[in-house]
Amino acid sequence: MKFINVILLLFLSLILPTTSTGQVKSIGLPDIKNYKRTEYKGGTQNWNIDQDKNGNLYFANNSGLIKFDGATWYKYSLPNGEAIRSLKIDATGRIFVGGNNEFGYFESNNKGALKYTSLSKLIDKKANTNINLIWRIHLYNGEIIFQSFTKVFFYKNNKVRSIDAPNKFQFSFLVNNKLYFQDKVLGILEYRNNKLVALKGTEVFNDKEIWSVFPLPNNRLLLATLEKGLFVTDGKTVQPWETEANDFIRKNSSLGGCIIRNKFIILNSVLNGFIVCDLNGKIVQHLNRQKGLQNNTILTSFVDNKNNLWLGLDNGITFVNENSPFTFFDYSYNIGTVYSSVLHNGILYVATNQGLFYHTWNKPFKDEPFNRIEGTIAQAWNVQIINNTLLCASNSGALVIKDNKVSKVLDNKGYFGFKAIPNHENYFIGESYNGFSIFRKDANGIEYVNQVEGFDEITNTFETELDQNYLWLKKDPYLYQMTLSDDLKRFESIKKHTQIAQTHKGINSIQVINKKIYFQVKNHFYRFSREQEAFFEDVKMTTLFKNTPQINTVIEDSNGNLWYGFNESLGVLFKDKTGAFTKKEAPFSNLAGNLVNNYISVNTIDPNNIFIGLTDGLTHYDSKISEKFITKPKAFIESFSFPNDTILIGNLRAVTDNEITLPYSSNHVKFTFSSPTYENQEKLLYSYKLEPFDDNWRNWSTVAIKEYTNLREGNYTMKIRAKNSYGVISDINEVAFKIAPPWYRHFIAYLIYFLLVIGAIYITSNRVQSKIRKNKYYETIEQRRLYLEKESKIRHEQHELEKEIEKLKSDKLQIKILAKDKELVSNSLQVVKKNKVLNGIIHKLKDIDTNILDDTTKFEFNKLHRSIVKEVNTDKSWKDLEKHIKNVHFEFLKRLKEKYPTISPRELDLSTYLLMNMSTKEIAEIMNISGGGVELARYRLRKKLGLNKKENLIGFLMSI
Repeated sequence: MKFINVILLLFLSLILPTTSTGQVKSIGLPDIKNYKRTEYKGGTQNWNIDQDKNGNLYFANNSGLIKFDGATWYKYSLPNGEAIRSLKIDATGRIFVGGNNEFGYFESNNKGALKYTSLSKLIDKKANTNINLIWRIHLYNGEIIFQSFTKVFFYKNNKVRSIDAPNKFQFSFLVNNKLYFQDKVLGILEYRNNKLVALKGTEVFNDKEIWSVFPLPNNRLLLATLEKGLFVTDGKTVQPWETEANDFIRKNSSLGGCIIRNKFIILNSVLNGFIVCDLNGKIVQHLNRQKGLQNNTILTSFVDNKNNLWLGLDNGITFVNENSPFTFFDYSYNIGTVYSSVLHNGILYVATNQGLFYHTWNKPFKDEPFNRIEGTIAQAWNVQIINNTLLCASNSGALVIKDNKVSKVLDNKGYFGFKAIPNHENYFIGESYNGFSIFRKDANGIEYVNQVEGFDEITNTFETELDQNYLWLKKDPYLYQMTLSDDLKRFESIKKHTQIAQTHKGINSIQVINKKIYFQVKNHFYRFSREQEAFFEDVKMTTLFKNTPQINTVIEDSNGNLWYGFNESLGVLFKDKTGAFTKKEAPFSNLAGNLVNNYISVNTIDPNNIFIGLTDGLTHYDSKISEKFITKPKAFIESFSFPNDTILIGNLRAVTDNEITLPYSSNHVKFTFSSPTYENQEKLLYSYKLEPFDDNWRNWSTVAIKEYTNLREGNYTMKIRAKNSYGVISDINEVAFKIAPPWYRHFIAYLIYFLLVIGAIYITSNRVQSKIRKNKYYETIEQRRLYLEKESKIRHEQHELEKEIEKLKSDKLQIKILAKDKELVSNSLQVVKKNKVLNGIIHKLKDIDTNILDDTTKFEFNKLHRSIVKEVNTDKSWKDLEKHIKNVHFEFLKRLKEKYPTISPRELDLSTYLLMNMSTKEIAEIMNISGGGVELARYRLRKKLGLNKKENLIGFLMSI
């Protein structure tokens, strides 16, 4: 039986290093995320860690209980404000905690917030004063066990019982469903049938402080002590565990640890981080402050539900992604941006922006920094093996590397890379900063031959390939097809192509696959036919990449796998023994954004060792590690709040049938989202939809918050889903709620509105009927009134008509009178003229000498003279003329008097005569004044009327 056990151990020792390294890798550093106390808003020290069924992490912290759901940190304190040193979560989600003289549990309320319930109050007052510090909590046989230095408390069915320590407890351990306690005098005690039973031979640990106990094969136990190292016991004997792990613990002290995948033991140290060892004590991994941890003192470690590691530090919290096929060589290994890598003579060489570095390739891989090859401080673009010679293409020139140093500088110009020339054995061509150069290998080594004439442009690209006939160079926007001369001294012909297919413009990449040159554009692969002088599509190769995103680079590795770049990410078509390909993209999504664009480097040593260049170092990929680490994430509505209240806090709210109803005044709602996904949190995406407000899912975004304002009343469902960095989408999580209508749109309000409308219709109908009756009465009265008014109006109109007739008659008579007056004025003027003539005759008669006349003639002459004088003296035409003139121009005189009240009657007469366009002489005769008097009167009238010399007096009078 012992022989079989030995064989089994030997077998395990042989297979564990290979299989285990497929799980916890010994090459490179895992992805590490440090959380400082400024982030989680707690104390420095974290003593214990556990995880609930939703994936939330809980930390026993100096300032209380810290909860982390991947998006938000929460802190909960004990009533006494003391530190929490231990915690454990049961199947119901209750979080049992212990501190100084206090223990109990946190449980979520209906909003998801954690509320504390003290269990120490269930103890009688005497025992309650001697609780001491609760260091460990265990779930054992349906009981919750709290262990302090002085007592053990057992909680079940809301009752607490206790057992006193025989002397003084140190710590307790639950291993293989057995509960152990360390007593300072009796050694290790096992709890059986409600009693503590001492194990023989364990008194040897009385001077040692045991922090953890781990199970080993063959019913053995591994005990980790604080300062004395590691020990193994089979229940009968105790021996030191003489392994690499024990040597490490003896130097750095141990604060316990945990087991991962039942294959590896994680040992926390006080002075130097932690180690991961296999079940034989061989160290697989060692991480400390120099390798990414923020503190070297590991107080506790915990493996989460995805086999990743959480560390509670003396100052902070750290997440270590152990469940990944990727590990990294970063600045702690002395390397920067990686453009190329190659394995040569048992040494791994890496071309970086800081020069060429190397690291011995051993199994196991030595965890030590890379060394720079002297003389390669400048940018190194490529490192290659040409004719079994290691060449470095760098900013310093074309370099030959031998014995980890620059043995020869072939050319001082900067180079991007080298290619062997078909049909020219021992010759190869180098792509420099300004064209191409030829090199030759002979018995004396590699020599620079010449610069190839005919092309001296800066290429700045690795996309150069050679076949038996041409050198192909892609330099946007052209593809150069160049023919080398037989003596390799010049390009005999250079042809430019802007596109290689009529249906697809441009060209995306050049690559050699299965020793053939392919030209790729939008995932369509073409080759060149020299016979037809044309490009033709390789349908088989195009079909192979049919279901991949649009690629920009394709690299065939040493195993025939096809690596392709797209959208700053990477994918691969793994080739199996039958030649079939299997696509993988999800694992590499975590590298998105860290790859070196246009200089993707993949170095496949074997399926377990693949190196990929990054902008901040080198990553190691083990393709044989299972992809079970790619799991479906969970999405939660972290909080649901509205003004003055929060309905959900965290993701612990129990699902109930109670409908969430918000008042209309709180129709401004806010949601935050979370997903307990801790790998590559920065690449976690959310998509949400509020039904029926949103018709479609919102675009994926890292934003984990959404607000909606002024929502109308109705039923709503908020749906959320998450997508992790591997592109896996979670199930939909949702919360339903209802927004009540405002009081004026409530059902009762509408009922009241209906009743009011009915009442209004009834009242209105009655009032309308009454109004109709009144209207009919008033209509009759009104019709009578209108009839009387109409009759009166007719009479009035008849009277007015009669008056109008009378007026017309009067006006007609007046017009006749005016006409007669005008006629009389005219006649009077004629008489005046006649009198003027007669007066003239009289004056002429006076001039006749009557003495010369005979008596008869003289008598007749005197008789005639007397008759004429009598006629002139008895004629009253002047007075009639004045009267008639006033009658004719009455309205004019009235308007003139009203406008100029100070005008005199004499001036009124003058104005009338002027209006009638009489001459000065006529006016003088009528007014019986001289001509000068008329002019003086005219001057005075102009002055009274306010006229200047230029204004026409008669025209002014006519305008009045």
